[in-house]
This record gives sequence, structure tokens and C-alpha cells, in this order.
Amino acid sequence: MLVQVVQAKPVHIKVLHVLNRLSYGIRAGDIDRVKSMGIDKYIQQQLNPDQIIEPIALTDRLAKLETINLTPVDLFYRYNPNRQLAGEQLTPEVRKVQQKQAGQVMNQAIEAKLIRSIYSDRQLQEVMIDFWYNHLNVYADKGIDKLWVGAYERDAIRPYTLGKFRDLLGATARHPAMLFYLDNWRNSAPNSNPKGRMGGGLNENYARELMELHTLGVDGGYQQSDVISLARIFTGWGFKQPGQKVPDGYSFQFNSKWHDFGNKTFLNQTIIGSGIGEGEQALDLLSRHPSTARQISIKLARYFVSDIPPKSLVDKLAKRFIDTDGDIKLVLDTLFKSSEFWNAKYYGKKFKTPYQYAISAMRSTGVDVNNIKPLNDFLKQLGMPIYGCPTPNGYKDTQDDWLNPDSLTRRLNFVTNLGEGRLQLSTSTKPASNLVPISIDPIQLATTLGNSLSPRTQQAIESSPPGIRAALILGSPEFMNR
Repeated sequence: MLVQVVQAKPVHIKVLHVLNRLSYGIRAGDIDRVKSMGIDKYIQQQLNPDQIIEPIALTDRLAKLETINLTPVDLFYRYNPNRQLAGEQLTPEVRKVQQKQAGQVMNQAIEAKLIRSIYSDRQLQEVMIDFWYNHLNVYADKGIDKLWVGAYERDAIRPYTLGKFRDLLGATARHPAMLFYLDNWRNSAPNSNPKGRMGGGLNENYARELMELHTLGVDGGYQQSDVISLARIFTGWGFKQPGQKVPDGYSFQFNSKWHDFGNKTFLNQTIIGSGIGEGEQALDLLSRHPSTARQISIKLARYFVSDIPPKSLVDKLAKRFIDTDGDIKLVLDTLFKSSEFWNAKYYGKKFKTPYQYAISAMRSTGVDVNNIKPLNDFLKQLGMPIYGCPTPNGYKDTQDDWLNPDSLTRRLNFVTNLGEGRLQLSTSTKPASNLVPISIDPIQLATTLGNSLSPRTQQAIESSPPGIRAALILGSPEFMNR
């Protein structure tokens, strides 16, 4: 019986805690592996993902997604749904084909993200990629960004996930996806009258979000005059326009003709009008500001520890951030060694976002995911489509944002359909009458999860028909939290 198995095999709660917080969920064998190698070694391994060899099945599958390694320029010229080739009429039929081709880029970016989250052994890296994407969010459904969000995550976030925050900030500032999303490609000196830019002139969107969301925080000590100065500093930061040749295969462009070369006062510092270097100087100031250290520390502590992050931990992380010049890996190392992270009162108390819930269900059951559509549809239903947050602040990761009766019902329906084989996660498209239930052994599932179910949950499962026990485990309060 399930209860007997639970009582017979207790698991060290610290192993469960570190797996639930540093990864997207526990797979079969993970607990024994971490116990064998030791928690500290596991954490250090995850903090150094280049030392982890990825599964061949994952790398082979990624290799088949032909659009995920294309540059923004290639993506624009090959898949822009409004492109018009020489001598070709942009008829409704041609436009429909091009829209479908553009959709393929988005679908492959989503597939790559999902399968990495499910199958990668570099779990902390994947967790942090999602963390930083939300922090530096770009909305896919804003025009051409549908083609670029995957490249944005690949080029501007993934390489810097555990590096220096300043490098991450600089990479996102220069990427065409961010330049387009927050309109800095339109940002120009008022008297420059740039051609091809709708609404030419000073545009404050990027400057405002860069300070309010990406760095200092809304109470970080800046004024409206700083927003205007920063917008002036970033005039001319854009990307190559259609028809312009890009010799390096990348599309960032600083256009001096559109830059405001006047001197600026920004955060009480004088910025001499000199061109592109002004933007780099501003990014230096922002990335090293104490308010930025605190803002990032609050978000990290909230994600990895508690919805209400302990002030003592935030203070430790902010100090480490400043002392290491924003070294993300070292800040995380401090977090994972802190007494607050290991305080038992926080274990199992972070409510999973829809994304975390869906991925953890796939990992714990070991179900092969060859068709991502059911996962993607589920995330849309729960209001968390991948690359689909329209606001610059990204998706939240707190219980108040995701816990409600409707979402709980949809989660239970999801795991029930998973157990009944109705999600069709394979490439099969069998009619409903021919569906074969997926065999998820509830005892094996409970063992995979460390036999950590409460007595109340165990009793409820034992009193239920065997066919729905796996779904009840996945729908339990213990599995809803991490």
C-alpha cells in the first residue's frame, strides 16, 4: 500500500528542498543521486553548468530545430511574414504561407525551451534563464519580436545567466528584440528627424523600464529628470533597418546621426556627450548602484526562499552583489549557503507557477514529451503562455498571483488527462475512443518524490480508485508547492 511505502522509506528533507528549489522538479533517481554525491557538491555542480554533459537525446532533438540557431538578421529576412521578394505579389495566399512560416520560428523556440526545462541536467541554468527572461521580459506578440524572442533568450540571456549582471544588462540593451519591444529603436534626438522611424524623437520607454524594472526599482532613488537624461543617453541605439547590409550577421546599430550629443546629468553624475560610450557609462552606473543590488537580491530571495523574503537574507545578498561587482554565481552561492535558505519553515512553501507545475509533472512521471502542444495549451489556459507576458515586468512567481479556484481546477484536469493518456504528448493523434492510458505507477511516483506526502494526502489517495491515484499525487498540496 502507498502508506506503507511512505512509512518505510523516509527521505532526508534537505535533499528534497534543494532539488525542488534548484531544479524544475524531481526525476526518478534524483534523490539517491544527490544523497550519494552530497548536497554541497550537487549545488556546486549546478552553479558550474559547463561541467555537466547534456543528454545526447536532448542535444540531438535540439539539433533538429533548424531555426533556433539563426541570427536575428537571418530570421528577419527568411521568416518576416510581411517580406516581399522581388517580382512577387504579396497576395492573401502568399501572406498566409509566410505567417505559417513565421509561426514555425516561434513554435521551435517554445519547443527548445520546454524540452531543455524537462530534460536538461543543467537544471539551475534553465531555472535562472527563465528567471532572467522574466526580469528582462520581451513580449513575443509585439510585431517582429515573434521572430526574435528565442534568439533574445539564446544570445542575450543564456550566456550570462550565471555571470556578471553588467554583462547581462549590456547584452539585453543591445539586442534587437529589446530595442523593438521597448521602442528604443525609435529613440532619437528631437532635431535629428530620422527617416523610417515612426514617432521619431525622444522615446522614454526603455529608459524608464531599465531603471524601474531592470535595475534600481521603483523606489530606487531616481527622478523623472533621470528618465529623460537616460533616454537622451540612449538616442541612436537601434538596429539595422531592412535593406541595410549587416556584415557581422548581427543587427545592433548605433547611429550617431540620431544621437543627442549634449551633456547630461544622470543619477547626479555628469555624462559628457560623446556617443555610444554614454550608454555604456550609464549601464555601469546602474549595474553597480546599491538600489540595483537590493532589487536583484529581493527577487532572488523571493524566488528561491519565500514570497516574503527575509530581510536578513536580502541584506546578505545585496552586500555580496556589491562586493563581487554583480557576480550572479557568487550571489547564488551565498544564497544557497545561507541559514535562511535552509530554514525548515520555508520548505515546501513556494507555490509553483503554471510553468513550474507543468514541467515538474513531466519530470516526475517520466512521460516522453514528443508533442509540446498540450503543454503549451495548458500554459495558455492558465495565463502563462511562453514568451507571452505583455507587460515589461514579466510573470510573477508568488502564490497570490497563481492560486485561485479556476487554476486549481485546470491543474487537476491537466494531471487527470495526463494519467488517462488524453494529453497526447507523443506524436500520436489517436481519436479519444482509442486513447491508451499512460501507465503511471502511483507507488513509483511517490517514491520518486521522496515519499513526502502528508498523512492526510496519503489517506485520501488510499481511499480512491487505483486508476486516479497518480493524478491525486500530482494534484496534492505537496506537489503544488516546491
